[in-house]
Amino acid sequence: MGTPVNIIVGSHVWVEDPDIAWVAGQVMKINGAEVEVKTSTGKVVVVKLSSIYPKDEDAPPGGVDDMTKLSYLHEPGVLQNLAARYQLNEIYTYTGGILIAINPFQRLPHLYDLHMMEQYKGAPFGELSPHVFAIADIAFRAMINEGKSNSILVSGESGAGKTETTKMLMRYLAYLGGRKGTEGRTVEQQVLESNPVLEAFGNAKTVRNNNSSRFGKFVEIQFDKHRRISGAAIRTYLLERSRVCQISDPERNYHCFYLLCAAPQEEIEKYKLGHPKTFRYLNQSNCYELVGISDAHDYLATRRAMDIVGISQKEQDAIFRVVAAVLHLGNVEFAKGKEIDSSVLKDDKSKFHLKTVAELLMCDLTGLEDALLKRVMVTPEEVIKRSLDPDGALVSRDGLAKTLYSRLFDWLVDKINNSIGQDPNSKCLIGVLDIYGFESFKTNSFEQFCINFTNEKLQQHFNQHVFKMEQEEYTKEEIDWSYIEFVDNQDVLDLIEKKPGGIIALLDEACMFPKSTHETFAQKLYQTFSKHKRFIKPKLSRTDFTIAHYAGEVLYQSDQFLDKNKDYVVPEHQDLLSASKCSFVAGLFPPILEETNKSSNKSSKFSSIGSRFKLQLQQLMETLNSTEPHYIRCVKPNNLLKPAIFENVNIMQQLRCGGVLEAIRISCAGYPTRKTFYEFLHRFGILAPEVLEGNLDEKTACTKILEKMGMTGAQTGKTKVFLRAGQMADLDARRALILSTAAKKIQRKTRTHIARRHFLALQQAAICMQSVCRVRLACKIFDNLKREAASIKIQTKCRGHLTRKNYSILKNSVVKLQTGMRAMAAGKEFRYRKQTKAATTIQAKWRGHRDFSYYKRLIRASIVTQCRWRGKVAKKELRKLKMASRETGALKEAKDKLEKQVEDLTLRNQLEKRRRSEIEEAKNQELIKLQQSLEAMQSKIEESNALIQKERETAQKAIEEASSIVHETPVPVEDTAKIESLTEEIEKLKDVMQSEKQRADDAERKYAETQQLSEVKTQKLEETEKRVQQLQESLSRLEEKMTNVESENKVLRQQALAMAQNHKLLSRSSRSIMHRVESTKTAPDFHSTSMNARDQSEMEDRPQKSLNDKQQEYQDLLIRCVAQHLGFSRGRPVAACIIYKCLRQWHSFEVERTSIFDRIIQTIGNAIETQDNNDILAYWLSNASTLLLLLQRTLKAGGAAGAAPQHRRAPSATLFGRMTQSFRSTPPGVNLSLLGDDSAGTIRQVDAKYPALLFKQQLTAYVEKIYGIIRDNLKKEISPQLTQCIQAPRISRANLMKGAARTLANAAAQEILISHWQGIVKSLANFLNLLKTNHVPPFLVRKVFTQIFSFINVQFFNSLLLRRECCSFSNGEYVKTGLAELEHWCYKATDEYAGTAWDELKHIRQAIGFLVIHQKPKKTLDEISHDLCPVLSIQQLYRISTMYWDDKYGTHSLSPDVIANMRVLMTEDSNNAVSSSFLLDDDSSIPFSVDDLSKSMDTFDISDIEPPPLIRENSGFSFLLPQAN
Repeated sequence: MGTPVNIIVGSHVWVEDPDIAWVAGQVMKINGAEVEVKTSTGKVVVVKLSSIYPKDEDAPPGGVDDMTKLSYLHEPGVLQNLAARYQLNEIYTYTGGILIAINPFQRLPHLYDLHMMEQYKGAPFGELSPHVFAIADIAFRAMINEGKSNSILVSGESGAGKTETTKMLMRYLAYLGGRKGTEGRTVEQQVLESNPVLEAFGNAKTVRNNNSSRFGKFVEIQFDKHRRISGAAIRTYLLERSRVCQISDPERNYHCFYLLCAAPQEEIEKYKLGHPKTFRYLNQSNCYELVGISDAHDYLATRRAMDIVGISQKEQDAIFRVVAAVLHLGNVEFAKGKEIDSSVLKDDKSKFHLKTVAELLMCDLTGLEDALLKRVMVTPEEVIKRSLDPDGALVSRDGLAKTLYSRLFDWLVDKINNSIGQDPNSKCLIGVLDIYGFESFKTNSFEQFCINFTNEKLQQHFNQHVFKMEQEEYTKEEIDWSYIEFVDNQDVLDLIEKKPGGIIALLDEACMFPKSTHETFAQKLYQTFSKHKRFIKPKLSRTDFTIAHYAGEVLYQSDQFLDKNKDYVVPEHQDLLSASKCSFVAGLFPPILEETNKSSNKSSKFSSIGSRFKLQLQQLMETLNSTEPHYIRCVKPNNLLKPAIFENVNIMQQLRCGGVLEAIRISCAGYPTRKTFYEFLHRFGILAPEVLEGNLDEKTACTKILEKMGMTGAQTGKTKVFLRAGQMADLDARRALILSTAAKKIQRKTRTHIARRHFLALQQAAICMQSVCRVRLACKIFDNLKREAASIKIQTKCRGHLTRKNYSILKNSVVKLQTGMRAMAAGKEFRYRKQTKAATTIQAKWRGHRDFSYYKRLIRASIVTQCRWRGKVAKKELRKLKMASRETGALKEAKDKLEKQVEDLTLRNQLEKRRRSEIEEAKNQELIKLQQSLEAMQSKIEESNALIQKERETAQKAIEEASSIVHETPVPVEDTAKIESLTEEIEKLKDVMQSEKQRADDAERKYAETQQLSEVKTQKLEETEKRVQQLQESLSRLEEKMTNVESENKVLRQQALAMAQNHKLLSRSSRSIMHRVESTKTAPDFHSTSMNARDQSEMEDRPQKSLNDKQQEYQDLLIRCVAQHLGFSRGRPVAACIIYKCLRQWHSFEVERTSIFDRIIQTIGNAIETQDNNDILAYWLSNASTLLLLLQRTLKAGGAAGAAPQHRRAPSATLFGRMTQSFRSTPPGVNLSLLGDDSAGTIRQVDAKYPALLFKQQLTAYVEKIYGIIRDNLKKEISPQLTQCIQAPRISRANLMKGAARTLANAAAQEILISHWQGIVKSLANFLNLLKTNHVPPFLVRKVFTQIFSFINVQFFNSLLLRRECCSFSNGEYVKTGLAELEHWCYKATDEYAGTAWDELKHIRQAIGFLVIHQKPKKTLDEISHDLCPVLSIQQLYRISTMYWDDKYGTHSLSPDVIANMRVLMTEDSNNAVSSSFLLDDDSSIPFSVDDLSKSMDTFDISDIEPPPLIRENSGFSFLLPQAN
């Protein structure tokens, strides 16, 4: 550890505390070698100066992810860093290349899911947050790059999480190395599936852990030449055999015993079992069940696991028979026999259990009893049988039980290895060592001795590795390290294993002598190692001894060392069980090979567990030395096995036992403090400001500061400053002194400023008081002046008011008099005008009626005249037609011959005419009725409106007259008679007004009723008009059909005249006519006579080609044409339009078999083989999507085809027949609009057959494929720039420095960083222009950029959660600037192409908003989760808030209360359901369907598409030529 130096008053230090290991405090007084410290708990303690350590006040509150970055690398610094990270659920921390994993005692599935694996795959070590996956990844990469095997050593005490860590390592290695299946299951699956079996038979509950591994396990994962997992092997070490017979409360025996006792009832009866408390080997402890664990369920799970690893049912039965036999064997008790030193079975219960053991093991009962009660001694003269006393019989019984169980466990391991399978050709492997940690209990026996011996060996390997890493670091930084010494623990290893004088050698020697006891063994140890510095003899014991291990002194009790070290099998047990009728039991005890010079098979060679374990450990170390090691130290935070509890003393002991503190000691022997140039200058640049002001590079500036401070021994490497122990504290003390001086100066200036401000405030108060007094005096004077002025003004206003009042009275009297006179004159004028208007109206009505009657008589007379004249003309025309008909007698014979041929047509014509006449009559009748009803309604409405209007006018005038009279004020005149007459007239007018009001109300009510009736009839009228419109449409269609029939009749008549002249051509013309009639019924195209005649003559003149050749020729020409880049015509892809028009014209959608679809698909596939050419991909995406749209709106399933009338198939039913028919029959003026066959563009769907529907599906697949390729290409293009943006914080911290001389360089660096974002925007803009150039539908463009922005959001957000340097204030500002660039691009791209892409960045936008917001400690959880970051989950908010650090202003993150509330919510979520990962997942699916694409694209006309030159001149493609109307 670093030696604390230069501690001054006010320094923050760590003081040792017996309860919490270390407590923070501040130095209050220094008295020589003693220091008075006030701790954070409020206590004042006096400690020695040499026992305190400096505290780093500038350390981040969330700790550092690599403890080599700590400014002070000592015990309290390490402990505080681990505690701070554990409180934030950061359970992993690096110490150089060593990973420290603290067991969280809660499920954190988001740390181990597939998203997290993807993030750590291939990531440089140290770039992401510490994780077990990072260790596995670096081991795998080292194996691939260097071709050397690697090993990962996982250590820790029981309950620290070694087994779970090993599972995670194997999962990740399987994820990296691919899979090589074995019988349907992968190797890693088999290894993981074997864990339940090994845990059932090798794990037990201890004081510290409910599932403690009581054996060491080394898993070798083998890889083939392709670096895939090809095999695996499990090596086990030192199963704790003594636990089978001896357990202490509250521990349990091995799980399998309790599982078997909780088996189904038939199994229990089969093995004659009961409750665990009835068995001696289980009832030594009162713990039979584990909280929250069902032994019955685990029994079935273990059975399933045995099935999975390949253990047959027969073997499983044999295994559990052996387990049951061990339990029954423990209940066999012995009593003294009749003879001296003999023993017999104690009672019938013991006999029952012994008999059950014999039945389960299928061995002889008498032989079993003799093997337990007697021993055979072989001498050269004879074989002697010796009885055992009860104690000896118990030892024999327990020995047999332990041997049975250990042999069973070894068989299981061998069986699992055989099931998994090993790869003999494997060149590389990664070994995962899951082994017990250092143990020191109140009672330490032979097992603890072996365990601690193993840990001493591993610690030596660990120390060598740490020292090697230190050397590599120093060599990499090119500093001198030759004088650094390496302290090893070889002396302890020599004490234990050295031959011939080591403890193990002496133990083996004592075991070989029959009369040796543990007392003689202990005395031998005292004599041999009395002067060894690592061996200590206790004062109060004659058999105990103490060894000073690297982790502390351990007191061992040698009472059972000799018994536990003996490993030979009793010959009687060996012979008995090898002769078992059960092949499984006999296989556990194979015959021992006899040696020469042995006279009997009843003797065996001595073997010790210690020697065998030493040999196994030597082999393990050879394996580890041949591999590149990686270390994971698992730590248990508390003995309560509960989350969020961090016991400092317990963890310090584990760090010491795990060798972490030893590694720190090795680091402190060299350069414990390492700071990058930026960090060093940022922290200690204040010691030499002139260095920062100069234009010096970072290394030179750091060297200048070290020289100025006199830091001898410190060195500057290539990228870091290396400080010796104590130098960091010295620099901090000097820095604190400078800061203290500056603080005093600031305080002095501040006090001066406060006093000056107080004086100025007093002065300002005095001036203010004087001003108030003067203002008060002035106000009194002003009040007097104001009262005098007010009194004068009041007098003036009163006089004016009185004068104005008199004038107003006089004026009102005159006005009233004038009003009355004017009202009388106006009444007379009104009555005169009313009479005049009524007379004029009557005259106008009469004259109109007279003129209209005259007009109707004229119309009637003209119609009669016209009818008579037309009848006369028609009679003349009739006479002419009759004369002409007599002259046509010569044609009567020919007409009779044609009557039979046109009989059907005539009949149809008559039917059509009759139907037409009926429809016309019905229509006329309906129209007449509707017109009459409409006229009646209109007349009623007009009458009502006229009546209402007239009544309204009358009422209005009456109201005006009455109101004008009512409101008149009587004028005080003397004409009393006139007043009375006016009063009577007023009363009459009131009555009239009342009656008019009543009439107006009645009229309004009638008007409302009439209006309602009118609305109902108007609605009926609209419905009738719709029906009339439908009838008119039907009539127009019938007229069109009639016109067609008449034209056909006309053609037939002309052809009949021609046949009369040439009888030879008659039959041919008739067939042609009949063929045309059928073609007219089935085909939608009509042909002109001249065109048809010309085509027939051409077909007759030249030889006809083969149908198949013709079909192939047209298809080849079309394929060659579309394989070229045909471009676009007014935004429409030419190739897609040409393909569609050809397929539609050839009726390819309606045939059962055709190859044209496959050839088109093959052409598209060949065109997009080069997946890196985005221009070609965009071109074909536009064509494929357009063609798919055309097919989507044209094709329908062929299920409705059967309902159509079936016409007789002509020879043109084949594909080529339809093609040739179309070539012949297409008129020059056909207009092909989108999905329509007429010029109006009406949609007509086609009943598609299977090939057409399959073609549509294939085309859909190609659209999705091309879309995915284009999207992935854009992702690949922007990925390097995204990586540079993500790594920008690291670059910026390395380049951006303080000082005026670096301003320009910093500005240039900022421009470089922003250029990465600009590069992304440029790539997006270029891609958008490419898609727009190729007229890709905007819907697809929006989808592409939406997924690209989602990809950007995922990459940045995940990097934010995994890289602490990205979670800073300055990086938030940097990313915010980049997001502004993207937002500006979205604005320029418009919503048509960008769509909702900007919304996809919601996670990173809200996270960045959190990073750059000020005053975070004042924010509440509700404000953060609902207002600022509503999209982010609690896990994500917790991760960001705990990783946040302000590298610009030094502010803090959220308050501890908010962090604690987040942790509570996360705990509740994990209890309710499986917590989701805080990482985002990139969605690479296709985000649209064919229907979505069809709905998003507008209809357009394809009739005017110009065909390409390759097919334009071909007559077979003449239908593609656009024709003028």
